[in-house]
Amino acid sequence: MPTTPHEYEVRPRKGHRGFDLISDSLPFGRLWYDTPDNAIGYAMHSSRSHHAVIRVYDEAGNVIETHERKGDFVEP
Repeated sequence: MPTTPHEYEVRPRKGHRGFDLISDSLPFGRLWYDTPDNAIGYAMHSSRSHHAVIRVYDEAGNVIETHERKGDFVEP
């Protein structure tokens, strides 16, 4: 049974003070980070057993980077 990937968005915060990591997979829906690299690292770590797609957006709402992580979990 294929599972749907965890989807994450990294978006700049209003006021140019950090970045939001947004996903339905997060317990609170949104987390704040000082750099996009820290947000990407957390998303990859928290989805280590699931397939994940992480999209990084610029201030205009355009996707500027996409990261994919294949989960470590192997079904029998």
